[in-house]
Amino acid sequence: MNTADTTQQSKQESGILVSVVTQQGEQEEESLQELRKLADTAGMIVLDQMVQRRESHDPRWVMGKGKVQELKALTEQLDADVIIFDHELTGAQVRNIEEVLQVKILDRTQLILDIFAQRAKTKEGQLQVELAQLNYLLPRLIGHGKQLSRLGAGIGTRGPGETKLETDRRHIRTRIRDLKRQLEQVTKHRKLYRERRQKNGVPQVALVGYTNAGKSTLLNQLTGADTLSENRLFATLDPTTRKLKLPSGREIMLTDTVGFIQRLPHDLVAAFKSTLEEVLEADLILHVVDASHPYAAEQIRVVDDVLGQLGAQGKEQILVYNKMDQVSQQEAVISASSDHPNVKLSALDRKDLHQLKLSMQDWLFGQLVAYRIPSHEGKLLSTAYSLGDIVHQSMEEEEAYVCVRTTKSQYTRKGYLLKRYEVEPANCTEENRHEEESADESAMDTTQVRH
Repeated sequence: MNTADTTQQSKQESGILVSVVTQQGEQEEESLQELRKLADTAGMIVLDQMVQRRESHDPRWVMGKGKVQELKALTEQLDADVIIFDHELTGAQVRNIEEVLQVKILDRTQLILDIFAQRAKTKEGQLQVELAQLNYLLPRLIGHGKQLSRLGAGIGTRGPGETKLETDRRHIRTRIRDLKRQLEQVTKHRKLYRERRQKNGVPQVALVGYTNAGKSTLLNQLTGADTLSENRLFATLDPTTRKLKLPSGREIMLTDTVGFIQRLPHDLVAAFKSTLEEVLEADLILHVVDASHPYAAEQIRVVDDVLGQLGAQGKEQILVYNKMDQVSQQEAVISASSDHPNVKLSALDRKDLHQLKLSMQDWLFGQLVAYRIPSHEGKLLSTAYSLGDIVHQSMEEEEAYVCVRTTKSQYTRKGYLLKRYEVEPANCTEENRHEEESADESAMDTTQVRH
C-alpha cells in the first residue's frame, strides 16, 4: 500500500488501534476509548484493537518484537490500511514498524493534528494547524547520517551535494518562519480587538472544557449563535465570540474556545496560543464539564492542567456541569473543587440557562461599591454609571448617592477615578434588578432547540 498520499483514496480507510500499557489503571481503557472516538472523528473505520502490557516501551518497536509480528498477521488478516498507536512515536519507531507491516503508521498526536486540519475553517485556524504539523514533522524526518554533511558544494546554500532530506528540512523551516510571521499579524489584530472591547467596559467570559463537553451547544443556546455542535470530538475549532445579555440588561462577550483532551499535543497548544489568549484575558472562565461522562473528574484535571500551561490557573472559574438530563438519580455528580462555585444544568433547559446567567451576573457584577458624588460632577456620575449595574441611587442635599454592582476588572480600570468619593455601601436595594430578571425569564424563547 502506498503510504505517502491519503487524499487520493477512493475508499474510507480502515485500521487497528494499538496501546502499549506500562502502568495499570482505569485510564488505559479510557484512553483507548478516546482514541477510537478520535479515529471515528477522522473518518476511519476501526477494525480491531490490540493491547500489550509491559514494563516499558521498547525504544525500537514500542511494543515487543513478537507482538509486532502478531500485529502484522492481524493487519494482513483484516486487510487494514493504517495502524494508530495511542502514544507519541519517534521517527525511527515509525520507520521500523512500517518496514515490517507495510502499512501507514500514525500516532495519537498525528491523528489529533489530522482532525484539526480537517476541522479548521478560518484562515487563522488553518495557519495554526499547519504550524503545529510542521513543528511535529521537522524532528521526525528520517535520515540522520553522514549524507547530511555533503552540503554547500556549489554557490549559495544549496549545492549538488545537498540531500533531498535536507532540502525538505530547509523548506519546512522557511515555511515555519513564514507561518509565524503571519500569525504574529493575526495576534496583533486580535490584541487590538480585545483592547477595544476592554475600553468599552464589556466583561469577557470564556468557555473552556474537555472536547465534546457541550461548549458549542451552550454558546448556541445562550446567544443564538449558529456554531456547529455535534456528538463528536473537536466538532468546532475556530473561536466564536458573541454578545450575551444578562437578566439585568447588561451585556457581556462570551467566547467559545477549542476543546481540550488528554495529552493535547504541545505544538498544538503553542500554535493556538493567540486563540487561547482569550482565556487569559477573560474576566471569568466557564469550565464546562460533561456530567454524564464516567471519567468526568479526570477530564476536569486535564483541563486544569492545560489552563496551567497557558498561565490561567489563577483565573476565576464557574464549573458548569452540563448534560444533567443524561445523569440518573443514582449517579453522583463530581464536585471537583471546593474552590470554585458550580452550576448543574442541561443546555436544553431554558430555566437552567437562566440560572447560569444569574450566576455569571452575580460573579461579574457582584462587587458592591457606593459613592457620594457632588451633583455638579456630571462626568464622574457618568463614570459611576459605566462601572456596572446601578442598584440604588438617590439625591441627598447637593450629593448623589450611587450604589453600583461592578466587576473586579471594571473597578480596577475605572474605580480609581472615584476613589475619593467612595463610601461604605448602605441602604442599597435591588428591587428593580429582580424585576428585570423576572421579566427576562418570562420572555425567554421557548422554541425547541438542538442539542
